[in-house]
Amino acid sequence: MSEIKHLEPINAVTGSVQLPGSKSISNRALLLSALANGTTELNNLLVAEDTDMMIGALRTLGVQIEQNGDHVVVHGCGGKFPVKNANLFLGNAGTALRPLSSTLAFSGGQYVLDGVARMRQRPIGHLVEALNSIGAKVSCLKEEGYPPILIEPSTRITSDIVLVKGNVSSQFVSGLLMAAPLIAPSRGLIVRIDGELTSSPYVSLTCQMMRQFGVVVSNTVEDYVVPSHPYLSPGKLQVESDASGASYFLALGALCGPLKVEGLGRESVQGDASFVEYLAKMGAVVTRGENWIKTAPPLYGHRLEGINADYRQIPDAAMTIAAIAPMCKGTTVLRGIGSWRVKETDRISAMATELTKVGCKVETGEDWMRIDPPEQLQSAVFDTYEDHRMAMCMALIAAGGVPVDIRNPACVAKTFPDYFERLESVVVKAK
Repeated sequence: MSEIKHLEPINAVTGSVQLPGSKSISNRALLLSALANGTTELNNLLVAEDTDMMIGALRTLGVQIEQNGDHVVVHGCGGKFPVKNANLFLGNAGTALRPLSSTLAFSGGQYVLDGVARMRQRPIGHLVEALNSIGAKVSCLKEEGYPPILIEPSTRITSDIVLVKGNVSSQFVSGLLMAAPLIAPSRGLIVRIDGELTSSPYVSLTCQMMRQFGVVVSNTVEDYVVPSHPYLSPGKLQVESDASGASYFLALGALCGPLKVEGLGRESVQGDASFVEYLAKMGAVVTRGENWIKTAPPLYGHRLEGINADYRQIPDAAMTIAAIAPMCKGTTVLRGIGSWRVKETDRISAMATELTKVGCKVETGEDWMRIDPPEQLQSAVFDTYEDHRMAMCMALIAAGGVPVDIRNPACVAKTFPDYFERLESVVVKAK
């Protein structure tokens, strides 16, 4: 029997909550710090399974890292990993496996990169094809197109243009971009997007962080031009609070707040910070400061309204919209969510199954979902599919005034280990 987390009905939340560091920023910062010349001090780094996987892999590759909670010091290796033969286990951390695959492909060593069973179901074929097209020697050891992968020694690229499909995972593009300055010919390397780019704000985040480490990427609609240039440590880097994790608390504030989220503000570099714009379209009252965002329910006692919108730029945070749809007035339609199918689980299928338990009528397609709320919300025991975001999303159903149970709540350790404790800290207890 798996552990079950019981949540009483949530009728009101109040106060403020400080969130852990962004997973996307943390793992990029760790890798860039490791590749840079000099020592980098990272503050507010996410302490969770995904960052543990990246830190463990970098240490195996010979990078010296000192960690004290969310304060981490990385001694850069100047773009050359000391260890040239290693087996790296990366759990289910796509933000570790995909960028490391690109970075190691031309490092002159032999490496095997693998993960848990679900990681072996998450595609990497387009990235492997892109790397091999410019001279890498990367192969899939079991099923073609999926991890584990073998990287054999290669040090020279054979072209100044690499073509990569952008419609499966933006991590393919980000990985190539972060590797590019170290392998680019003197005139630079062009990373060209084949087709539509999903989750483009994550690629913009990668470029912004590369700039912090001294590499300026220029881009057009389909081309990213990366110069041949060493990474240089910025000295210190403060990791922003996680915008994807913030979405759960911002949604809570919109349902039964007000609630203030600290560490994320109007100047956030994360694409998922735009989640509040969707809440505003649903009727929520949204206020943003320099380093905080506050949400409250619609004025005059109105309920949030379901909306029909495209979420291909914020697929992770879009799950939160689906989770609060049962408490909204009218139909909610999510479009552009095809990437959900290759995440920690098939999230379209999983979300449809779980929302049906509370009485919703749910229809789905390859990249869309339609949710009609029930007349009377039902309590449920939710399965989480070993997916951290399913666990955090389904907890929000308690804000509909019903008790809920979450199976395997410990799966939130992937990105937000103390999620349930922070959730309980803002709930107004019944007298």
